[in-house]
Amino acid sequence: MTTATTPATDNRKPDPDGKIRGALTRYRVLAWITGVWLLVLTAEMIYKYLILPNSSDAPEWFTYIGQAHGVFYIIYLFMTLDLAIKARWAASRTLLTALAGTIPFLSFWFEHMRTREVRAAYAV
Repeated sequence: MTTATTPATDNRKPDPDGKIRGALTRYRVLAWITGVWLLVLTAEMIYKYLILPNSSDAPEWFTYIGQAHGVFYIIYLFMTLDLAIKARWAASRTLLTALAGTIPFLSFWFEHMRTREVRAAYAV
């Protein structure tokens, strides 16, 4: 019979209250929501300014796409700051992660990187 092998030493910092785990989950959810809305906004802008002959012919509801992304991006900023404070990130790491919600596809990549880093540093 084999037993599960666990590393003898786990150098990760503990998260006894689950604060980092909760902050990481909130950050991950908002990174994906922000990224999806940014892709929708990008598609809307391409359609409105490159495909339509006159941008004023665009449907009126297109304005809500940018507003939705803006709202989710602000929430994403708060969740990024929450995780950065709890995980004790440097200011440069926090700033780059916050800016990731403004470039298409970058929020997905940063979410993956930051999740891997936090899980490697903390027992979450």
